[in-house]
Amino acid sequence: MSGSLLPVVAAILVVGIGAQLLARRLRVPSVVFYLVAGLLLGPDGAGMVTLETFGDGLEVIVGLAVAIIVFDGAFALQFGRIREASRTSLRLVTVGAVVMFAGTTVAVRVLTGSTWEIALLVGALLVATGPTVITPILEVVRVREHVAAALETEGIVNDVTAAIGAVVIFETLLLDDLGLPATFLTFIERLGIGVAAGLVATAIVYALLEADDEIDPDRRVVSMLTAASGLGSAALAGILAFEAGIGTPDWAIVGLATGVVAAAVTAGLLRYDIGPEADRRVGLAFGLAGGVGAIAVTWVLTAGALAGLVRSGLALLAGALVTWAVFELFRSDVAPGEEPQAARFLTIAAAIGSFALAETVAAEAGIAAAATAGIALGNLDLPQRELMEEFGRDATLLVLAFVFVSLAALIDLSAIADLGVAGVALAAVVILVLRPLVAVIATAGVDRFSRPERLFLAAVGPRGIIPASVATLFAIELATAGNESAAQILLGTVFVVIFATVTIEAGLARQIGDLLGVTPMRTILVGGGRVGRSLATRLEQRGEFVVIVEDDENAAAAARKSGFTVHDGDGTESDVLRAAGIEDSKIVVAATGDDDVNALVTQLASTKFGVEKIYARVNNPENVDAFDAEVVTAIDSSMATAYAIDNEIERPELAHWMTDLGDGHDIQQITVTAADLVGKTIEEVNEVIPGGCLVAEVGEGSEARVPEPDHRLSDGEVVTFLGDSDAVAKAVQRFHPRE
Repeated sequence: MSGSLLPVVAAILVVGIGAQLLARRLRVPSVVFYLVAGLLLGPDGAGMVTLETFGDGLEVIVGLAVAIIVFDGAFALQFGRIREASRTSLRLVTVGAVVMFAGTTVAVRVLTGSTWEIALLVGALLVATGPTVITPILEVVRVREHVAAALETEGIVNDVTAAIGAVVIFETLLLDDLGLPATFLTFIERLGIGVAAGLVATAIVYALLEADDEIDPDRRVVSMLTAASGLGSAALAGILAFEAGIGTPDWAIVGLATGVVAAAVTAGLLRYDIGPEADRRVGLAFGLAGGVGAIAVTWVLTAGALAGLVRSGLALLAGALVTWAVFELFRSDVAPGEEPQAARFLTIAAAIGSFALAETVAAEAGIAAAATAGIALGNLDLPQRELMEEFGRDATLLVLAFVFVSLAALIDLSAIADLGVAGVALAAVVILVLRPLVAVIATAGVDRFSRPERLFLAAVGPRGIIPASVATLFAIELATAGNESAAQILLGTVFVVIFATVTIEAGLARQIGDLLGVTPMRTILVGGGRVGRSLATRLEQRGEFVVIVEDDENAAAAARKSGFTVHDGDGTESDVLRAAGIEDSKIVVAATGDDDVNALVTQLASTKFGVEKIYARVNNPENVDAFDAEVVTAIDSSMATAYAIDNEIERPELAHWMTDLGDGHDIQQITVTAADLVGKTIEEVNEVIPGGCLVAEVGEGSEARVPEPDHRLSDGEVVTFLGDSDAVAKAVQRFHPRE
């Protein structure tokens, strides 16, 4: 690294990390500060970062950074989370993406007068939102799981399609003018290459992460990864051979034979066995298959270069080496197992390796590969998952700060200014017309999304690194080719939308969320067993936002299957509780079957996080005194059961009515905040209480009582409503319109 580049890189990293810390302090998405920092360091600011700063290395730097960011985002995108909003997510990445692409294309064409080719290129780029801008927003705005899942899925998938689509349009329409059919076929080819490379990387990394010989890998997973490795390698090798000019059918032989070798090696790494007694036979079978594949590849690739015995000997030698290597893999364990350092290295290797493998075959296919590897590995049972997630997040924060600040510094303000009113109009169309339209299409008929959540989805869709980086690289090529006007339009239109969406949609995301009420106070429930799930059901029926914290895989899976938001982890650890959102919670419930765990959870909630309402399940009556009665409401399980049985005996109808809360009727306790009702008597306020609802009680604790008709309400007084669900909800809204 040259002496002049070192201080620039150091300055970008320091400013980027500083921007992250400032963003966390002010609870504003970090991308806003990255944008400002980049402008300050760029040509229109301090002039430290210019297009010449990184030279030809800019594309490589941005590509590797994006690979790590996309991989990390995809790794966290488990199928269980995607299912939280599967219909909405599917519409966002299909119909929604097409609407955004077509609408933006037409808007660019009409507003700027550009050619259709440039308009299509801009339209493809501006489909992307991406984890680079969505993740910082979701760190600040704590939305419900299905909203977050929809935004994250859209970001990952649309990043991939936007990048590939833009490159294909640029190469087939702008450079070669091959027409739309060729453009579509090339898009499918690039996407397929990326998926294939991602699957190959997944198989290799999973094999290297597998635990020691005492733990047998899941045979179904091994079968799928072995097949994926073989098919993916076959596709990649076949394409490379074809593009290298190897004729038919030799390129196909190279592809198929390489796939066989890759599958054999993967099977060996994963110790694909059917029992200890069959290891030798299975290993020999895979070894021989891999050897035959190696012979075929060597024979085809040496055609014309070698002849006769030399060619035959080399092919046989390659086959023998592969056969021996695969056979030995079945008899030994080369996997590093559960070593933490290996898990960290392999996290980066999966991101960069899959990206590089795909990029070797086709430009911009690497993003699809990183996303595929991330999703595939993220949904496998890995021995060091938590460590990989933590390391991936740390790496992402570092490269995100560097690459976003670097690209923000390259924003061409003069290109934006040259657009004038057309640029403002384009940003307005994207923000005020197209994004809301996409949100309407994506959430139509999806009952799980409330009206405020639909509006939030419509208001938040900022653009990030993918359009910025690709537009910059394409503009350089266009300018070099002498098409300066097209380069200026490309830069101006892409960057004006990035600037507007990041400033408005990302910068004001927290305020938008607060205004719409999509950031509800959470109820943290530690323990996702039968008691926890039953309680969560009742709480959510009353409209509470419940997050279950559970470290048992089976219990967590059962809770997710029931439709609850689940955060994996140990509820006695501060970092786990913080990640679950305890700082935004109003209630914490410790409902595990272990009193020691429950006591520690309540202690953390009270002393470290200052939660006011804390409840604990006490399994052993002798442990009730272990809970601080001043801050924790301890529920003795045996007494609770006794009360329930007594109610069934003495007052069965009322007991059933109370048990079936949420089934058409409800009880709600609130504090009076409606200023116009303060000072009025119960008799007077009965006129504003909906039919089917009554004031059952006023006050709390030992002061609670059934009110007399002449009882006057005071500000902040506790009132309990009882009645039909709809009537109770209306009464709550009337008496308690604000916090």
